[in-house]
Amino acid sequence: MKAVILKGFGGIENFELKEIEQPKPKSDEVLIKIKATAFNPIDYQMRQGATESKLLKSPILGRELSGEIVHLGNNVNSFEIGDKVSAYVGSLASNGTYAEFISVPAKLVAKKPDKLTHEQATALPMVGMTALQCFKRVVIPKDKAIFIAGGAGGVGTILIKLLLANGNKNIYTTSGNNDSTNHLKNIGIDKSNIVDYKKDDIINTLKEKNGNFEYVIDLVGGSMSEICAELIDIFGTYVDVTFLATGNAKEMLFDKATTIVNIANYAPTLKDSPNKFEYYGTALKELFDKVDKNIITATEVTVIGNLSVENVQKAHQILENNQTKGKKIIMTIE
Repeated sequence: MKAVILKGFGGIENFELKEIEQPKPKSDEVLIKIKATAFNPIDYQMRQGATESKLLKSPILGRELSGEIVHLGNNVNSFEIGDKVSAYVGSLASNGTYAEFISVPAKLVAKKPDKLTHEQATALPMVGMTALQCFKRVVIPKDKAIFIAGGAGGVGTILIKLLLANGNKNIYTTSGNNDSTNHLKNIGIDKSNIVDYKKDDIINTLKEKNGNFEYVIDLVGGSMSEICAELIDIFGTYVDVTFLATGNAKEMLFDKATTIVNIANYAPTLKDSPNKFEYYGTALKELFDKVDKNIITATEVTVIGNLSVENVQKAHQILENNQTKGKKIIMTIE
């Protein structure tokens, strides 16, 4: 099979296209012909050799896919050959998803809704599971105000839709341009609850509108984590998705006796349990069920082309330069 391989940590010049042996599924795995894969910031962080690279078990990057099952392991009876499926594989599969084929534990996989294309289906797992974990681990009373830093992105969009469907209407968030503002309005956020982080004094503006927040969800990190820490109330709850809070933010959160909830998609793999992979397939099925019920909709995507070194390099540059414009970058694999 063809695959784009990372030869070594560093720049985008370290990718090369190679012909390698097609993986063989184990008894509890399915072999999938990949039709589309999505790019995520963790991809370029791994390429650079950052902390996330400790998760690497293959020189092929990529963590999300949509495709078709072409072979079943001997113990797999929950799928059939020809099933259209999607999965967030992390580092749990035979290789990453910049490749034509992948062997995946069947418990990670969920059937793709007919209403989603392969390009749309591969864009959902990582952002969707992150949003779903935020939503389920912190049950926020419907009458409480919520501040979400970075609500216009992929995770924020799905999280906001889950909250609105649950009856949480008092949601405040940030935007940096007209497109993001219009997007937030279209999914149900009142314009008066959207703060332009490039123009407005976020802290004073939000305190005038609401005062301090008992619940803050940080999807950005860095300097925004300090704004979140300023806005959070004493004994409040800070949901940390990025693990990029600054030292100053951590000090403020400690002084306020904040409850910190860390969100990590790979956490279930640390369990000492034979059923630890079921979390992923179950969560993805729940997300797809919500798509079928129109509670959440497909993530907006930008398709950059078919499997090639050039397209992988282009996608990494777009992510590093923060030029996604709120859309998931997708590569098709034919």
